[in-house]
Amino acid sequence: MFDDALHTMTLSEDGSFTAYSKEYNEHYHSTKDGALHESLVKHVVPAFHVKKQQEEIAILDICYGLGFNTLATLYYHQKNNLSSKLKIYSPELDAKLVKSLVDFTYPKEFEHFKPIVQALSTVGFYEDEYFYIEVFLGDAREYVKKFAKKFDIVYQDAFSPSTNPILWTKEYFEDIKRSIKNDGILTTYSIALATRLALFENGFYIYLNVGKEYRDATVASPSKLSLFQAVDMQHKIACNPHAKSLRD
Repeated sequence: MFDDALHTMTLSEDGSFTAYSKEYNEHYHSTKDGALHESLVKHVVPAFHVKKQQEEIAILDICYGLGFNTLATLYYHQKNNLSSKLKIYSPELDAKLVKSLVDFTYPKEFEHFKPIVQALSTVGFYEDEYFYIEVFLGDAREYVKKFAKKFDIVYQDAFSPSTNPILWTKEYFEDIKRSIKNDGILTTYSIALATRLALFENGFYIYLNVGKEYRDATVASPSKLSLFQAVDMQHKIACNPHAKSLRD
């Protein structure tokens, strides 16, 4: 049974269900943008816009949560007939939630991935010809430190900085910087100046992810990107001289 002690399943505006966390007092997705729609347009599509030609793509999905970013990645991969090998690594602190996802009401687009959800919920691992997926049950901060220049893509999708600040600090993004490749891409729904400052202070270039039918989001990379609108961080800092990144 889906973990309803600490979560309430909620219908979002694109017709897909998300959940409300009673612990963090937040939904896992924007109910306005829609759970599936948000995963695709704020994470998967912009990341693969840059990386889809690679033969092998390593992804860090922070945090696994309801599994939408991971499953939306598989959906995008198959829908677009990509031949790349995907390796997805995703930490998640809530082991009970992960185990309960076998009973979550996913959108029809994920119907084909039920065996994958089952495997990840029971043994935390799945592998076939195209996909290697690992769900780590534990502290994301400690997990990230295991990797060096490993990831082509990082989905930064933890609960918001106001409720889960430990996954949005300058020190946290130092570890992310060490784990991402020099030409890697990070995606996040957060456009908060504190988030962008924490990334910028770690040498990331900051870009705007903007489009129709969803609220603005952020793309960042250790390298310059030509496919997105650059955010002038020096101007932002000059206009907000008292703004600070979050710190441990």
